[in-house]
Amino acid sequence: MITLSYACCPRCTHTAATPCAEYVRCRLSGPLCHDDEDCRRQRREQIARITNPAELPVKQILLCAGTGCASSGALRLMEIVREGIAARGLEERVRVRSTGCHGFCEQGPIVVIEPGKTFYTGVKPSDIREIMERDVVGGEKVERLLYRDPTTGEWAATYENVNFYARQQRIVLANCGQINPERISQYFISGGYGGLEKALQTMTPAEVVETVRRSGLRGRGGAGFPTGVKWDLCRRAAGEKKYIVCNADEGDPGAFMDRSVLEGDPHAVLEGMLIGAYAIGADEGYIYCRAEYPLAIERLRIAIAQAERWGLLGTNILDSGLNFRVHIKEGAGAFVCGEETALLASIEGRRGMPRLRPPFPATRGLWDRPTNINNVETWANVPHILRRGADWYAAIGTEKSKGTKIFALTGKVNNTGLVEAPMGTTLREIIFAIGGGIRGGRPFKAVQIGGPSGGCLPEAMLDLSVDYETLSAAGAMVGSGGMVIMDDTTCMVDIARYFLEFIQKESCGKCTPCREGTKRMLEILVRITKGQGRPEDLDNLTRLATVIKDTALCGLGQTAPNPVLATLRYFRPEYEAHIRERRCPAHACAALAHYRIDPALCNRCGQCARNCPTGSIAGDKQTPYEIVWDSCSKCGICLEKCKFGAISAD
Repeated sequence: MITLSYACCPRCTHTAATPCAEYVRCRLSGPLCHDDEDCRRQRREQIARITNPAELPVKQILLCAGTGCASSGALRLMEIVREGIAARGLEERVRVRSTGCHGFCEQGPIVVIEPGKTFYTGVKPSDIREIMERDVVGGEKVERLLYRDPTTGEWAATYENVNFYARQQRIVLANCGQINPERISQYFISGGYGGLEKALQTMTPAEVVETVRRSGLRGRGGAGFPTGVKWDLCRRAAGEKKYIVCNADEGDPGAFMDRSVLEGDPHAVLEGMLIGAYAIGADEGYIYCRAEYPLAIERLRIAIAQAERWGLLGTNILDSGLNFRVHIKEGAGAFVCGEETALLASIEGRRGMPRLRPPFPATRGLWDRPTNINNVETWANVPHILRRGADWYAAIGTEKSKGTKIFALTGKVNNTGLVEAPMGTTLREIIFAIGGGIRGGRPFKAVQIGGPSGGCLPEAMLDLSVDYETLSAAGAMVGSGGMVIMDDTTCMVDIARYFLEFIQKESCGKCTPCREGTKRMLEILVRITKGQGRPEDLDNLTRLATVIKDTALCGLGQTAPNPVLATLRYFRPEYEAHIRERRCPAHACAALAHYRIDPALCNRCGQCARNCPTGSIAGDKQTPYEIVWDSCSKCGICLEKCKFGAISAD
């Protein structure tokens, strides 16, 4: 593992407990502190170890230690690998590195061998010995542990051969899975804090704001407001005391974009906040992270302590006169605290409830001081823009939606995980080329995009460009990046009920349209899924949705009806079948299911009867089994347990 000594140069006389500003600038790939061959050699070796491991006679074992892989036993793998290296006396030839999330969590634990980027998936403790002997020592790939494409059946020999990664363009996720997030030295060598150095040494605050504005970066937390415009409003706001806030209150079901960035590259977020602080004139910042993310919080604390030790947080940063400190505020998991005014109330120690705007946080935010709020992904984009330039970033994406966006791909799709793709990529490309298509080869039915406040889009919309304007026109939204894939077994009425139930439970209750309106809508949807719908229900749902969107206090309430409106727009026949025919076309609503046993297919094994919780299946080895309707609870267990296809739901 790489460590940096303060005595990088034989001429350096600095002996304090923390590195001097000149030494830090040296590590940020700026001019060498002294024109000395030893200093240049050490830098070349350090860069080579991270950026081009093949240049050194050392093999590296990269083990994913993100939440997903850690929950699958990755930490035990780390212990076994280290024991194996020591037992074989390979300390000088093999290095092991703990990394953040690769994004392909369902394939974990993930192990990558460098050089060569050999990509092993589903690694168990019993596999380590084989990897060590055959690959690390012998140079032979362990084929059975390589990733196998679910659509083609082909083995992917390296990281780049995996379609899930090959078709992405990783900017924010570039370091995730590649560097040890707990080592600031590895962030340095990957170019980290170079954007901050450039801003402090060569740019004025106004120039930094203008660079972000020209890049076209828009907020990645949901609404897509232009980041440069937002920064400028706060920069121009009156007041000497200003705040920077990072919104890491990620609450969408199935979303884990922010968590993975914080776990895999926390310094990128800190650097983005530092650049924002310089641009806006803030000297204090808060990261609001939900307490359900303990690993993200732990790595943030480590990163903050390292940045303070290196003089990158605190007073007079890099001799620039910039003072900035960061605090972590752990949230209790309320979805409404993702709304910025509710988040600010929570930081202040009050109940997380939104307030009327204006005034906006840019002029009156935290403790009534000008405050700039961006989410994790937005802040993590900023260092790349400063290092590579506004024109580079603006060349990615569409005319009005620049850069890349991270999506959490979940549901009935082969490759679930984090996908970072340029704005303007089609839904078809994300779901089928990167996501690998629908599980089991079933027909695609819909994609829920934008989280609980987004909309469901049908197959006819698969070639839509994923950008703010196009999705909004189609009745959905980019949102924070949740993307749930559904096949033909999904009931769209039940999906609308599920998301509205989530929103209704998470409503803070402050305003009547959200508190009462969503409850009335949910009651109607529950009634429809139970076969008790009425012809007037669809008009009532539309009327309620319109009123809530127009009158709710905050963004949560204003977008709450989106799943219902989108499913009514694109899947109205399913609603009508539930109401008029008392039938669920997807056979997903238990109350509308009519189970029957085909005696010609039944082999009289008795599995259905033994597993029926209400004893509603009669029969024996001589008599065909049949369902007793009077006591059947329509739970569907019999359908699940039958291995011969004898039971069907009409």
